[in-house]
Amino acid sequence: MASDQKFVDFIIDQIDYSEHVIYKKMFGEYGLYFDGKLFALVCDNKLFVKPTLAGRAYITDVVEALPYPGAKNQFLIEERLEDRDWLKKLVNITVAELPEPKPKKKK
Repeated sequence: MASDQKFVDFIIDQIDYSEHVIYKKMFGEYGLYFDGKLFALVCDNKLFVKPTLAGRAYITDVVEALPYPGAKNQFLIEERLEDRDWLKKLVNITVAELPEPKPKKKK
């Protein structure tokens, strides 16, 4: 089942970093990017955040799941989607720990 644009808009609104966060549609699902860093996926109308050590410590009771077959486990965020401040802090923590995106090769 493909994700719904309304759900993606809700997540972007909850994160509240409109000047930094963009989404890209990928095979009916969505990748969420913060200043070029892929930090989360929206698959089947569920939010999956890339796993980091700081993110794991912040979440404390981590639920991991596969966003799609063949993917690596990611943090599944379901219970606290309505908690804007908590979600915003999780994004900050996650993005801070992720490496900078690799420069694209020129064709």
